Amino acid sequence: MAALSPRSKKRALATGALTALLGSTLVACSSDGRETIQFAFNKPEAVPYMREVVQEFNASQDDVTVMLDSSGPDAFAAGFVRGDPPDIGLNNYNQETARFIQRCAMSDLSDTSAAQSVRDDLDVFMDQFGVCEGQTSAIPYSVMGAAVIYNVEVFEQNGLEVPTTWDELIEVCETLEAAGVTPFYATFAENWTIGQGWYDYAVGGMLDSVAFFETLAEEGVNVGPNSTASFQQDHAEPVAKMLELSQYVNDDAESRGYGDGNTAMANGDAAMLMQGPWALGEIAKTAPDLELGMFPLPVTDNPDDRKARINIDLAAWIPEASSHKEAARVFLDYLYQPEIIEAYNAAQLGFTPTKGAPPASDERILGLQEYIDAGDMYQGSTQLVPRAIPIMNYAQSLMLGGDPQRILSSIDADYARLAFRQQ
Repeated sequence: MAALSPRSKKRALATGALTALLGSTLVACSSDGRETIQFAFNKPEAVPYMREVVQEFNASQDDVTVMLDSSGPDAFAAGFVRGDPPDIGLNNYNQETARFIQRCAMSDLSDTSAAQSVRDDLDVFMDQFGVCEGQTSAIPYSVMGAAVIYNVEVFEQNGLEVPTTWDELIEVCETLEAAGVTPFYATFAENWTIGQGWYDYAVGGMLDSVAFFETLAEEGVNVGPNSTASFQQDHAEPVAKMLELSQYVNDDAESRGYGDGNTAMANGDAAMLMQGPWALGEIAKTAPDLELGMFPLPVTDNPDDRKARINIDLAAWIPEASSHKEAARVFLDYLYQPEIIEAYNAAQLGFTPTKGAPPASDERILGLQEYIDAGDMYQGSTQLVPRAIPIMNYAQSLMLGGDPQRILSSIDADYARLAFRQQ
């Protein structure tokens, strides 16, 4: 094929730009007269699944066409800034998403059947990231539970039962070491694996994280050694427990990362791993028949203190600035039909947040079901610390030998400075 002349290239580029402009202008109009809405979805591993859901919805009726946009949170955030956000979103619920909630940029969904189908006890976890007073701005779609992943066969071979107290946990570790088995495979080279696992589990297993962060917010610029709530006071004991437990890990933990942990578990090189359900699929790629289970890390000697570490993996929202809110609501209610939302969570190893949802069907996460059902759960502290504070780096410093009191004091100081800047 002959190369284009410079003039032809310019003409082609201009035509392409015009086509793109017309495409963005006419996004609300489809060739068959349907109302077209843009659907932002940011969970990469679930895009093929959600693409099928969208196709089935589009084929099920003649009024609305959904266009799936999986370009990620940065793209949808830019849309808000431009005044052209997606019409509906289903995204990780974190502080980045919640800043639009706090600014009341989302429409009220309280009167939708989707919102009314969700468990009331999850409201407190949604509200931890901020609210727009008087309305329901986002509703949970998928709850992920993270805990201790354990090798069922290794436990059985060593006559071990799932520990329910701190003393029992230490006894399990001692028994495994005596048998030549590494109790925990640790991946300290990647800070997030420490933060979301070791640190979050220890803190969440001892403290009421909702009350702690509420009090911390009230203290604001006064956070420090003499405040009602502070990291150096309230997190000192959990951190001490975390560091004590870190004695029972692989010798090369400081140089190992997330992938190494999954491979080690698949190969039977350790009995336990502190990770979420996302690791289970990776482990299964190498050892599909390996029998694994999950249990909450016991950090006290009261079995009733055990709770599951959760995150609202996905939450749904419809922007106030959307010109297609009613059409978006139609798709929202479709997404929350039991056969749709339950199938999605089963496929992604999540827990369905709707009232009366059936228990998880996958044996690997079933050990957390009773805690989810009873509301014995907490969101990880690392999720609730503002992004301006490098909490994952601090957690890694703690694990790699940093002075706990100095590091926790630094977090308090960061909190106070951030509160001062936000006044």
